[in-house]
Amino acid sequence: MQIKSLAASQEIIANDGCRLRELLHPDKDPALITYSLAIAWVDPGQSTHPHALRQTEVYYIIRGNGVMHIGQEAREVGPGDAIVIPPGHAQWIENRGPQALEFAAIVSPPWRAEDDRRLPMPTRG
Repeated sequence: MQIKSLAASQEIIANDGCRLRELLHPDKDPALITYSLAIAWVDPGQSTHPHALRQTEVYYIIRGNGVMHIGQEAREVGPGDAIVIPPGHAQWIENRGPQALEFAAIVSPPWRAEDDRRLPMPTRG
């Protein structure tokens, strides 16, 4: 049985600017998994940087409220929402609530730095 504690995982700042703790990654863990799993936080009034992955990513909102941007589409999201982000699509999330926006990020195939491309913030007209 493999169990990893979120509290024991090192917090980093991800390429998109959110705080993140990676729980599972097949390159670092003995588990036979084909995805990576991290928990991320965006502080109130903040957003991640637009970026695009070569992989499919799923966000599962645990706590807080925000607006998810994928390509030209933007939708409000909150606890219990699962968002599928297709490969190659520009994406970022804004926290418009009073508390930290907390979400699980599942990337399949597993996240790799070379597959995560930061993009410029779109201009709003």
